[in-house]
Amino acid sequence: MKKFIAILLTAAVCLSFATAKPKKQKKAKKVMIGIAKIVQHPALDAVEQGIIDAIKAAGIDANYDLQNANGDVNTANQIAAQYKDEKVAVAVGIATPVAIALANTMKDTPVVFGTVTDPLGAGLVTTLEHGEGNVTGMSDELPSKEHIKLFKEITGIKTLGYIYCSNEDNSVSSLELVKQGCKDAGLDLVVQSITNSSEVKQAAEAIIDRVDGIYLTTDNTVFSALPALVAVFNKANKPIFSGDVTGAMEGGCFMASGFNYYKAGYATGEMVVDILNGKKPAEIPVRFMTKPEDSDLLFDLDAAKACGITIPEEYLSKANYIFQNGKLETK
Repeated sequence: MKKFIAILLTAAVCLSFATAKPKKQKKAKKVMIGIAKIVQHPALDAVEQGIIDAIKAAGIDANYDLQNANGDVNTANQIAAQYKDEKVAVAVGIATPVAIALANTMKDTPVVFGTVTDPLGAGLVTTLEHGEGNVTGMSDELPSKEHIKLFKEITGIKTLGYIYCSNEDNSVSSLELVKQGCKDAGLDLVVQSITNSSEVKQAAEAIIDRVDGIYLTTDNTVFSALPALVAVFNKANKPIFSGDVTGAMEGGCFMASGFNYYKAGYATGEMVVDILNGKKPAEIPVRFMTKPEDSDLLFDLDAAKACGITIPEEYLSKANYIFQNGKLETK
């Protein structure tokens, strides 16, 4: 009898396991990431996409609050306050004004800056060896002195134009590099400052008769109105050297050299992944794009022809983009 009861109890237990409904596993909550840029233009859009793709490639399920400050510092501060209220896991600031706004507002949230030319001068970090408190990121400092030397060598210009936004710390820092580059190359420099994108065309018209060509660094305000500047210089058949290859892919810039902004964004996204996986911003060094494969070189043969410039084969052979007959070719 006891044996029979034991058998019944065992059967009942087995039946309860067989009929019990499996507990539903709680779905992992998506992490919220804020990504804000100072303005919208192809280079910064590429940075944004690179960040998102790097996070996705790491297998992190994320929602994004994507914001555009439209070139306004006050709007950048409002975005920072919004991210603070939302309690985003990481806040990413693309370009100096937005990065500063995030760093000043968000003291308890990791802040990653992307494409900041001079993070030391901007006060985001005190050393490039590691992050500062809750802040670290990526620098997009260009080899401007080398660019200017190359521009002179290919075109034979004697006077260089430079337009920059006085409200962007990165552009003010770049101006000093441009001045030194012109001094080293024996070029005269004509400078015109602006405060917003609506002034770009007027600034170009103000210097067009006084320069032989113009050099553009990664000034976000200038690039947000690049077609207006290109129209002025193309009409005068004077060459443009762009430090942003992405912005030159539609044609009009005689040449462009600089690192790939999508790759820069991807590298920035990898820093975000490290933080989400437990690394502290203060442990992560400021990152630079220094590998040859990180950079691109573009020549616009249509613009070269209009300007009466013959590009030596030694330089053409190094280009990975050629714009010709109104089309972009990848080599």
